[in-house]
Amino acid sequence: MNAEFVVTLGQKAVETVLLIAAPMMVSGLVVGLLVSVFQAATQINEQTMTFAPKIVAVLVALVVSSPWIINVMLSFTEGIYQALSASGAGG
Repeated sequence: MNAEFVVTLGQKAVETVLLIAAPMMVSGLVVGLLVSVFQAATQINEQTMTFAPKIVAVLVALVVSSPWIINVMLSFTEGIYQALSASGAGG
């Protein structure tokens, strides 16, 4: 295991985390934007009106995208094991 392997592994880990978090972040962003536009149009400033829809949207996005998230995580983990066995550092 050399420095290049560790740097590449770190880059792939960050990419995987961003990829996995994207559906929840995008849904929260879209719902937050829609609620903000609604609040600005109606001049209603209720705190629960911003948090409750975002929480529900993030939860729905998590449930809907969980099979895909699991596949991404499994392929990342398999890639780590394959790289470790190919480099001879597996044990």
